[in-house]
Amino acid sequence: MQDKVCSRQYAVGSKIAHCSLLIAHCLLLTAVAFAENVQTLDLQQLINEALKNNPDLFAAISRANAFKEIPSQMGTLDDPKLEIGLLRVPMNTLSANEPMKEITVMQSLPYPGKLSLKIELAQKEAEAAEDEYRDMEVKLIQMVKDAFYDLYFVYKAIEITERNKLSLRDFVKIAEAKYSVGMGLQQDVLKAQVELSKIIDELIRFERERQSAEARLNILMNRLPQSPIGKPGDIKKSEFRFTIEELQSTSVENRPLLKGLEKMIERYRAAYNLAKLEYYPNFDVGLSLGQEKNNMNSVSGKFSLNVPLWYKTKQDKKVVEESYNISAAMQRYNAAKNDIFLKIKEIMAEEEKGRKLIELFSTGIIPQATQSLSSALAGYQVNKIDFLTLLDNQITLFNYQIQYEKVLTDYEKKLAELEAVVGKRLF
Repeated sequence: MQDKVCSRQYAVGSKIAHCSLLIAHCLLLTAVAFAENVQTLDLQQLINEALKNNPDLFAAISRANAFKEIPSQMGTLDDPKLEIGLLRVPMNTLSANEPMKEITVMQSLPYPGKLSLKIELAQKEAEAAEDEYRDMEVKLIQMVKDAFYDLYFVYKAIEITERNKLSLRDFVKIAEAKYSVGMGLQQDVLKAQVELSKIIDELIRFERERQSAEARLNILMNRLPQSPIGKPGDIKKSEFRFTIEELQSTSVENRPLLKGLEKMIERYRAAYNLAKLEYYPNFDVGLSLGQEKNNMNSVSGKFSLNVPLWYKTKQDKKVVEESYNISAAMQRYNAAKNDIFLKIKEIMAEEEKGRKLIELFSTGIIPQATQSLSSALAGYQVNKIDFLTLLDNQITLFNYQIQYEKVLTDYEKKLAELEAVVGKRLF
């Protein structure tokens, strides 16, 4: 009875295995066909297309261009005013021939220096808006690189998983052959079939991640998310040769965020100087022509100015307000610089960790795991080790290979983040 149950379990397991192998074979054929038809992606081309077509970046450019139109407006005088009046109109008649007609042209003139300060203020705002666009640009480059490296990892993971699947399929055949001649255990066959099914599940998951990474890349380039995109080529670990002091100096010189905050400090300083000039009056000047009995027989001039009588509650307060704005802008700059310096330090620690892990996997762990698997396979063929040990060695190598690709792509993503932090292409 027990033998019949075992045979029935083995038959069910064999059917499951055959179905799994069929699914895996279909997935493999699909992956091969897909790989033959996709183009190799070039990272720089993707970045260029994103910089050209990304809608968020284009909106930031339009906003910066809009600010550039403001300085000339701020430096232009107010429109002149035209006044038309009747003078000396008799109370007892409204005859058009008797009153004097007067035409006056008035022009407002700000106190000297105010217009130039308004121009400077607007120019600094325009420069800050352009730096904001530039900062969005470096962040966009980072996002493209992140999506590219994620896609690269998924393709590598699929490739490694496919190789592992083929190896497990061979293990299933070996276990079945040994079991059929009474030299193996049924649990070995079932265990190999379970691991093969897990591999198929991993392939399905990686395929979903591939589609997600492709969709993110497409959206960054303003394409439809389902647009065909291609396959990343092989990447190599980038060489890192920077000190923390060099990176800090580079960030101060190049990071658009800091440049924009510097422009805002200058903007508030211009506003402070303008506020001090508000203690001085603005002027209105005019020229009038008088007409009486159809003869243009009089000319007169006009001059007026405002008196800053309420300076204690108006001009004084405005000067204090702008001094606070300068202080706040300077502190925002210092806070942003401190955050950038901290991020540089954290990324450098991650870079060192990633570099050591890449070295450890490539020169130590993976070669050792490969050698261990070869030794286990040879031992299993002469019945010196059991099947589960052989299977464990295969799965261990598979996991290490996946981990290596993950460490490599995470390392490159950290370097891309570092470029965004310092505001300059480094690799």
